[in-house]
Amino acid sequence: MKILVIGAGAWGTALAVNAAGVAAHHAPRHQVTLWARDRGLVQALQAERANQRYLPGVAFPEALQLQGGEATLPQALIGQDLIILATPVSAARGLLQSLQHVKVPVAWLSKGFEAPLASSAAASASSNSQPFGLMVHEIRAQVAINLRAGVLSGPSFALEVARGQPTALVAASEHAEVREALVQAFHSSTLRVYANDDIVGVEVGGAVKNVLAIATGLCDGLQLGLNARAALITRGLAEMTRLGVALGARAETFTGLSGLGDLVLTATGDLSRNRKVGLLLAQGKTLAEAVESLGHVAEGVYCARTVVQRAASLGVEMPIAQSVVALLDGRILPAQAVALLMGRDPTAELN
Repeated sequence: MKILVIGAGAWGTALAVNAAGVAAHHAPRHQVTLWARDRGLVQALQAERANQRYLPGVAFPEALQLQGGEATLPQALIGQDLIILATPVSAARGLLQSLQHVKVPVAWLSKGFEAPLASSAAASASSNSQPFGLMVHEIRAQVAINLRAGVLSGPSFALEVARGQPTALVAASEHAEVREALVQAFHSSTLRVYANDDIVGVEVGGAVKNVLAIATGLCDGLQLGLNARAALITRGLAEMTRLGVALGARAETFTGLSGLGDLVLTATGDLSRNRKVGLLLAQGKTLAEAVESLGHVAEGVYCARTVVQRAASLGVEMPIAQSVVALLDGRILPAQAVALLMGRDPTAELN
């Protein structure tokens, strides 16, 4: 199988390294190409045979091919059997539109929501008012309706995947062909890939867990204890599930890898950028200082408001996510966010 990974950030590089490394030792062999828009970056990757910015110390397998430069993408697409989009959500609309006539399966790795302004502009153009951002499968429905596509998601830190440490992911799509292609491409002795046709649930889980991880980072940064962390994760899962079901997902999806699994990892793991944002805010850092210190994208910061907007439009209550938005907007202090949550009226646990 010929696999093209578009985007040489941490996750795209890690998946390409993992697939190319496994391919070197297992039959049938996959031909993996990592493509980046910045030709200068590609030259650096070729010279160092590593991505020192995002995955320092992880050497590229000999089998991994590198290509780049915006003008070269059409050529890179020729002959591929599977295309992986390893770019931020903000780039999804343009890429999917450019790939709308591609005949092979396409999958994205990004987790989150498009900025509301971009979605609103697209919706206005189609005379359908939309005040909030969209998930990538919803963007695809607008700009590439005939594309056979899906998402590869689940609890996964890029560094561990690149190192070949055991990881389990979910390949979600309404198209069986896409699910099968993702399993064939990436299932290996170090990476277990499960198929799921609930793309709505998988995408909601991947997006909302980032927002909830900011809350748990805040909890840990304020040294509120393990009881508080467990409560936040559990109640956060309830919020995630309520929103997902309202959007058409199956409730059981959120007890799986892309729901509970990804939430636990992102909310508790030291490699989590979103958790780190919460930790830094608890230390008194401003949001700008926290984001700048990361050096990577923390999707929860950018999609928190959209999560709350989507929930409000559906009449879904998400108090943890609402508190995160108020904190990120500077309307409340970290200690006030905790007080707001603890001061809520009693309710039944399953509500």
